[in-house]
Formats: sequence, C-alpha cells, structure tokens
Amino acid sequence: MSDIKFSSDAEAIDSLKTRYNDLQREIRKAIVGQDEVVRDVLISIFGNGHCLLVGVPGLAKTLLVSTIGRSLGLSFNRIQFTPDLMPGDIIGSEILDESRQFKFVKGPLFSNIILADEINRTPPKTQSALLEAMQERKVTSGGKSYELPAPFFVLATQNPIEQEGTYPLPEAQLDRFMMNVWVDYPSLSDEIQIVKSTTTNTVPQINSVVSGQEIAFYQQLIRKMPVPDNVIEYAVKLVAKTRPGGELAPAMVNDFLSWGAGPRASLFLIIGAKCVAALKGKYSPDIEDVKAVATPVLRHRIVRNYKAEAEGYTVEKIISALL
Repeated sequence: MSDIKFSSDAEAIDSLKTRYNDLQREIRKAIVGQDEVVRDVLISIFGNGHCLLVGVPGLAKTLLVSTIGRSLGLSFNRIQFTPDLMPGDIIGSEILDESRQFKFVKGPLFSNIILADEINRTPPKTQSALLEAMQERKVTSGGKSYELPAPFFVLATQNPIEQEGTYPLPEAQLDRFMMNVWVDYPSLSDEIQIVKSTTTNTVPQINSVVSGQEIAFYQQLIRKMPVPDNVIEYAVKLVAKTRPGGELAPAMVNDFLSWGAGPRASLFLIIGAKCVAALKGKYSPDIEDVKAVATPVLRHRIVRNYKAEAEGYTVEKIISALL
C-alpha cells in the first residue's frame, strides 16, 4: 500500500468517488438496472463486510458477483451449497503427497470474492465453517491456521421461496453479514433491455478499474473518516428503538417485534454511512447517510412476531417508521 499516496485524506476520498463511478460504468456493461443492489454490494466491500443477497432464481445474482469481481480485479469463486457439502469441501483438506508427507490442498474458499450460492441448503456444520472464515479471515485444518487472501468478501445468496430441505441461518450467524440486500424483479424497461442484450452474440468486456491493493487502502481510509457525535447518537438510538421492552422502543416495536438488533447493527450503520458519504464525495457522514443504509443493515437483525405477520407489517415498513 506504500505506493498509493495522496496529499490529503480529502484528495483520497475524491479519488474513491471517481473510482466508484468507474466501477458503476463497468458493471452496467453487464448488469441492467439493479443500481441499489450494486451500490449496497460495493458498500459492503469498501466497508470490509459481507453481504447476503435474497432473491428468486434468475435475477442475475451470480452474474452480478462475477462482474463485480472482474471490475475489481479480484479472484472469484462460486460455491454451490448442497445438503451433502462438507467443511473440507470448501476449506480444503490434507493429502499424502509422493514423499509421504501431509500437504494441505486449498479449497475454493481461498479467493478474494466468494459467492456462497444458496447458503441455506447446506447443513449447519458447513455453514459455521464458512461463517468462521468470514469472522476470523482464516481457516483451520489439521491443527494449522491458514490466512485467507485479503481483501476477503463473502456474498451469500438465499432463495426466499423454496423452504423445503433448507437449513435456515440462525440469527447469530445472520448477524455476521453487514447487509441483507433484497434483489427484486427488474422494471419492464430494464427487462426489455436485458432481453435485447442477452440474446445476441456480443459479450461485454469488463475491465479491471480498482486493484486489491487500492481496495485495502480505501477500506482503511473509510475507517479513518470522522463522524459527528450527533450521527453516532442517531444510529445507536435507531438500533435501540428496535428492541422490544427497551426504554426507547415505541409502541409499534413492542407490539410487532419479538427481537431487536444488537450492537453490531450500530457499528455497521456507521461504517455503511461512512461509505455512502465517501462514495458521494463527502468527507463526513450525516444522518441522511445513516438512513440510506438502515434498511439493508437492519432487515435481517429484527424478528417480527406472529401479530406483525398476521397484520401484514413487513420488516421494511417497521424500519421506515422508525427512521
């Protein structure tokens, strides 16, 4: 990182905004629409977090991740999670080589960007192996620890429709994801454009516009960004409002939620707000930047009760009422 030099942090943030615009331009060559999804995934990367994508099949989730991987100049691996997948299949395993010595063969987890496809289809044993790697950024096999490449980013997908034969992620494991991003159907005009561009021979050329070294630099830059006390207070109070029975909880939360968000939510709200501010070219986040990331950060951290489901109160509706 020593060769990345700027005269000031302000100049570095200006360069991050330029890089972000370049990234968006490259990604749009292959991905039509889905601007918010792309923004949230890039915020997770620059915020050094992980992202959970929820959407029905066929919405280009895999294409999105591979396109982002190519535009960032990072290695990319896709792991299809199935009920018979074991931890050794993703981490790697020790084999006996020709000289009768044990040698560790790295699994597909040793990559910069991992697409964990349908993470809820694999048993908890394999899920927890992945989630340990996400948290510690290293894996253990045969009593030895192996560092994962940096930057390391997991983008997991879930299908919200088919729940038969799945192993839903426990709340504690969902909490490790910085964001839960909902991938929706494209608009009519976008879908027409998708059909036009995917039924021809032309294959878009995605160029690498940011290096792994630059990403590591920008991740550190975002950590250094100052945050006003009123913005931190707003984020912490917003999270406190989601906790039923808490002193700040409004009547709606007590009526409709059975569980609220933990302290990790406050942390990710601030990191997300810093990223939003930096990508807009601002040098410090404000309350509007916290609001911009509130839904994807809180969506998977609050649990509705039966009454909320019966009366049609969605998580998104509850979050927007708290802002």
